[in-house]
Amino acid sequence: MCVLGLGLIGGSLLRAAVAAGRSAWGWNRSGGAVDEARADGFDADTDLQAVLTRANDTGAIVVVAVPEPALDTVLTQVAAHAPDCTLTDVVSVKGSVLDAVRRHGLADRFVGGHPMAGTAHSGWPAGDADLFRGAVWVVAAEDDTDPDRWTQVARLALDCGSVVVPAGAAEHDSAVARISHLPHLLAEALAVTAAAGGDLALALAAGSYRDGTRVAGTAPALVRAMCEANAPALTVALDEAIALLTDARRALATAGSTEALVDAGHAARQRHDTLERWDVTGVEIGAPGWAGALRDAGRRGGAFRAL
Repeated sequence: MCVLGLGLIGGSLLRAAVAAGRSAWGWNRSGGAVDEARADGFDADTDLQAVLTRANDTGAIVVVAVPEPALDTVLTQVAAHAPDCTLTDVVSVKGSVLDAVRRHGLADRFVGGHPMAGTAHSGWPAGDADLFRGAVWVVAAEDDTDPDRWTQVARLALDCGSVVVPAGAAEHDSAVARISHLPHLLAEALAVTAAAGGDLALALAAGSYRDGTRVAGTAPALVRAMCEANAPALTVALDEAIALLTDARRALATAGSTEALVDAGHAARQRHDTLERWDVTGVEIGAPGWAGALRDAGRRGGAFRAL
């Protein structure tokens, strides 16, 4: 496996793959991250052409783990130097990545991926081989996805300790707008609102503030990159959240009640806490209609714990 980008997710993936017994190496544009990775005993380089040529010669899976703005530059090099490799990614938005992959003529070997794991920290030192253990890893199944390459990427996710959930790019982006990107913006808004209360408010901040603003500690450039890349879906989710808060404000101002929002929110959280994930069975990867069957299973809470 060849990982392009050695930040939190890419660096954790390189660690996890090696821990699982895979032969793996990585690339990073910044020499600092490469030096840190080498110091920790990992195979890393700043020569993108060299690592991609090595990947092509050995039939490695190439994993794109760079921020969205760097995607086109990296994909140009992949097309030039690793044209035969299975290609996947760990970018948090799938639609724009799929569009970019198609522009570069790489769609026939591409399988989108998104491990639902992370922390507020960034860079190689923040990486952890256990970051993906027990986490959901979306492995995209489009109608034109190659089944053998899908299986390769799913096995990689499973080797890293994740649970594989199949989904299509568009529905993935709609879902993560609600459970990942919107929470980032709400955390930023909560942090700003608290700070506007002055030092007393910040001095009193405890568990609710800490939990609600945790992701506001993420590097702003990373937050902007993922939120702005998913602007259409995130706009819909924002409109829904704003409508809920507007209704809650109106009810509080006119009736002194927060009942509607609090009760609905509690019920929604309970639904999450009691959701039972079931194992996908009976779908033969590569059989007619297999990708649609996997998307339907993922939509209904199905997942793979093994292949």
